Formats: sequence, structure tokens, C-alpha cells
Amino acid sequence: MPDNIALFATIILLLPMFYLLLAAPAFLLVRLDIVQVTQLLRGMFDSYFVALAIAGGIGTIAVLADGRPVLGLGIGAIAAFALLSRRWLLLRMDAHIRERDSGDAAAVRRLRWLHWVGMLSNAVQVGGVLACIPQIAAVS
Repeated sequence: MPDNIALFATIILLLPMFYLLLAAPAFLLVRLDIVQVTQLLRGMFDSYFVALAIAGGIGTIAVLADGRPVLGLGIGAIAAFALLSRRWLLLRMDAHIRERDSGDAAAVRRLRWLHWVGMLSNAVQVGGVLACIPQIAAVS
């Protein structure tokens, strides 16, 4: 029988990841020089990182309490990465938004680059977590 707590923690961790995986590409279809679009994009990344950090923190505690320290470290690393990525991405995004608002035309291109970086980072994390599911589900 698979370890239900570990699988549950992994699925909960994947929820915000799949949200961003599905929602972020829609922003490729709109221009980032529209204020409301960049506000929505920034809010999406902000809420994603917060949700991922919370899900990762809860998942870490759950699997550590279940006696799976290696998995706990892995989930904790994802949560920590989310917190660090949030700070890194949002600081740069805010700076580029200010630059765009002050008339720098190249700031929109840098915003788009950050958008791609955020999507790529999420895709790599999703791939890593999905690749680990067979080991997580294996009988201990």
C-alpha cells in the first residue's frame, strides 16, 4: 500500500504548480505595456509563490511527522525555493514596471523575459516532482 500522507502532500504541492503551468501561458497572448495586464501577471506570480510556499511548508511538516525525512527535505527545498524565487522575481518585476511607466520601451521586453523565466522555473519543478512520484508511491 502506498504512503498516503506522502502522496497527498505531493498532490497538494502540485496544485499551485499546475495552476501556474496552465494560467501563465495565457499572458503570452497579451501585451505587457498594459498596466492592468502587468498587475494581473504580478499578482498571479505572487499568489503562486505564496501558495507553493504554504503547501510546501505543510507538506514538509506532514511527511516529516510520517517519518520520511528525505522527502521532507525535498518538499522543504521546493518551499524555500518558492520563497526565494518570489522575492527575486517580484523585485525585478516591480523595477521593470517602474521603468516601463517612466518611458523605457525595453522594460516591456525585460518583463516578458521574467515571465518566461517564471514559467520555465515552474515547468522544471513540475517535471521534477512528477518524476519523483513513482518513488514516493513505492511501498516503504
